[in-house]
Amino acid sequence: MANELQHTSWDKIPVETMNPLLTRQFVTGEQGMLARIVLKKGCVVPRHSHPNEQISYITEGALKFLLGDEAAPEERVVRAGEVLVIPGGMPHSAEALEDTVDFDLFAPPRQDWIAKDDSYMR
Repeated sequence: MANELQHTSWDKIPVETMNPLLTRQFVTGEQGMLARIVLKKGCVVPRHSHPNEQISYITEGALKFLLGDEAAPEERVVRAGEVLVIPGGMPHSAEALEDTVDFDLFAPPRQDWIAKDDSYMR
């Protein structure tokens, strides 16, 4: 919703079940998007990339990210209270090491999510 004041709670935002181990909710502004993603232990988000900068803040649990070069990826484990900034265009994947709650900020908003054209997550 461009140029529109929004005030809501996560309880009022529809929960999208992407697969049995992953749900998400998101709000979108003109220049950014905030997503709440809940991953069950063992959930894998396949390797992908997008032009959007991504800032991931873990509030519960832990995610193991594999970043960059597929032949020799950099591994980062991000735990509750920690933040990871992924530059736009950087390939990455994630695995939930525990039941995890992740808040992701994307800039600009993920048009593939808005259009429901993100088959790698489903």
